[in-house]
This record gives sequence, C-alpha cells and structure tokens, in this order.
Amino acid sequence: MRMIAGQKHRVEIVLNGQAVSAEAEPRMLLSDFLRQGLGAFGTHVGCEHGVCGACTVRIDGALARACLTLAVQAHGCRIDTVEGLSPRDGRLSVLQAAFQRHHALQCGFCMAGILMSMDHLLATDPAPDEPRVREVLSGHLCRCTGYHPIIAAVLDAAAHIRAEADDA
Repeated sequence: MRMIAGQKHRVEIVLNGQAVSAEAEPRMLLSDFLRQGLGAFGTHVGCEHGVCGACTVRIDGALARACLTLAVQAHGCRIDTVEGLSPRDGRLSVLQAAFQRHHALQCGFCMAGILMSMDHLLATDPAPDEPRVREVLSGHLCRCTGYHPIIAAVLDAAAHIRAEADDA
C-alpha cells in the first residue's frame, strides 16, 4: 500500500480483544491513534521520544512505545493497552490491586505504561526478584512515587499469582 501524505487510511486492529478500525494519516502515531481515533485514553503521551515509557503498549504480545510507532504500522495487529488489564467484570487485576494496596501511584500519569511493562514481566517471569523488577522499571520515568512502592507492589502481585497457581 502506497502512503500519500495527508491521505487517510483505514487502520484495523484488535484492541484489547475487540476488532476496531479508524482512519489515520500515514504519519499519525499509534499513541495519537489510540487516544484520538479510538478513544483509548489510558495510553498516555509523555516525552514523545520513547524515553519516559508512559505510552507503553503490547503489539502482538511484545512491548512497544506507542509514540514511536506509526498507526499504519499497527494495521492488522493485536494491541493491548492498560484498559485491557482488568477482568471484564470491572474488578482490578492482581497487579492493579497490588498497586492500590501499596500506594504505588500518585498522579498516575506514568502508571499505564508501568502497568503494561510489569504485567508483561509477570506473564513471562512469574517469580521476578527485585533486581529484575528494577531492570524492567528502569525503562520508565516516574516523578511521584520514588519507585519503592512500585517494586513492592510488583513483588506482592507476583507472590499472589504464584499462590493462585499453587491453589489451582
């Protein structure tokens, strides 16, 4: 498909398990497409250079910065955002509940990206140690929490997930 500046293209994705589509110009960022085109406001736009991590999403299961990805590049992909972390019944996920228990968020601006990265970490490593959590967290900037409550929340969520697996 040849892209022409100013011309809009239909971008079809699976967003948090639901097929959706909207129009996007060739240079529209995925972060803007999610927010403006689809109304998925949980993905925040911070630095727009891929440094702060606020816009972190999963594209076909891999973590990505939505501010560094063009919307047209996501055509046909599955995109998971922070809105998709909670179970459909409105409860918080194990990770989100741990963040709440440990007061691991304050202003909340960076939290969507951090939650996406930590959810991915726990899905790929259900028993991370503190250095591993810190390593993954190093890709995110948070000016409010001091990171300690975030680390405690992730380790707590990991323990809960392992306990649930043991009970099953």
